[in-house]
Amino acid sequence: MKSLDTKLAQLKANPASRAFIIADAKDADMAFGVRAAGPRSYLAKRGSRPAQFSPEVWTRAEFGYRNLPEFLDIIREITHQGLVDIMLMSAYVNEQLAIKEGLFKDSHVTPAARANDTTDIWAVRHGCYTREASQPFRSASIDQIQCGQIECERDGSGNFPGANLGLYSITYVNDLDQDREALLWYKEFREEAERKQFRHFLEVFDPNVESGIPPEKLGEFINDNILRTLAGVPESGRPVFLKIVYHGPKAMEELAQYDPNLVVGILGGSAGTTYDAFRLIHDAQKYGARVALFGRKINNAEHQLAFIEMLRLITDGRLSPEEAVRAYHGVLQGKGIKPHRTLEEDLKLTDQAMSYDGSAARRAAVEVRNNPLATDHRRSDSAAEAGSQQRTKVNSANAPADWPRLPDGRPDFAGMNSEQRRTYDAWRLTRKFG
Repeated sequence: MKSLDTKLAQLKANPASRAFIIADAKDADMAFGVRAAGPRSYLAKRGSRPAQFSPEVWTRAEFGYRNLPEFLDIIREITHQGLVDIMLMSAYVNEQLAIKEGLFKDSHVTPAARANDTTDIWAVRHGCYTREASQPFRSASIDQIQCGQIECERDGSGNFPGANLGLYSITYVNDLDQDREALLWYKEFREEAERKQFRHFLEVFDPNVESGIPPEKLGEFINDNILRTLAGVPESGRPVFLKIVYHGPKAMEELAQYDPNLVVGILGGSAGTTYDAFRLIHDAQKYGARVALFGRKINNAEHQLAFIEMLRLITDGRLSPEEAVRAYHGVLQGKGIKPHRTLEEDLKLTDQAMSYDGSAARRAAVEVRNNPLATDHRRSDSAAEAGSQQRTKVNSANAPADWPRLPDGRPDFAGMNSEQRRTYDAWRLTRKFG
């Protein structure tokens, strides 16, 4: 059974369950084109894939983006790691990995595909599409996602070689004609999905153009639109969960408490600092979210596998966001990877742009209060990192003295206090990735 289905069942049986669904959004080729695969600073263990470049134009090192084979290697590696519950892909990547390769056949990870690509995600270089009010559009059909062709053979079992879960996106812009048209397209999709036994989750973006709604009221606007839209949809056609912008505690709790059968999730937005990502998933979970779908935050990370493991440790309640930043930097140092930012800079909270083109305004970075990783700002950045890493990385030689152990030498989790558990987790992660 897929972990997604297990966790959805747990949440339905007990809305207070700590079950948390993490999705990796590797569908950026539906939006960005060449830049979709992300920077080549991180590659899977397989390493570089062949690419042909004319030396009189540029070298492979000068071209900063991964190619598609390198991108697929990372998806394979994350799927085999097994810490995410959903792998979201474009219809084409879904065909290559799910249908042709069978990557997810024996995995607990659920494959999913982007089922529509509204114009506000058309973030091509030098284009202006994302600055226009979002228009509905679908590239792939449900059949093409399920089985890679225009029409699937259906035996009633609901089993298909491709993905049987899709992301459908709506962007409400507070314009009657625009929003009505978007809802008509969604109605048509829902009815087709129900006939074809296709599950979906609903992504709701904030307006991508001026809507006349003050920023502090957007959460209320989005919440009301979601509940109004789904009030006319019976259970057979409803999304399995939501994916929305996190508008803060009040807006999240307002939506999450309304209907226990409605599973609410958050989207990640632009990359930002590591603390941005870790604090976002922590706070969203605290106030009612049970799903997080991160795309650029994972894809732009210095080490994607370690980044994902930190997300899971946070949602499991084993590390705080601040501790996770410290442990993550410890992994980077252990592997000799230069971080994008110093530890001190990576512990700043910034207001992230949620639009695909990154055009939304950001507030200035703010310091974390009582920052446990930057207690002495007079030290140099390198000294601060070294000191923090020394606190994070526990040498295996003195490990037995740092937490209780069973007679056979295994960690005694029942006998650990919270500090000993954090020390053990930091040591394990450093050993695992170092």
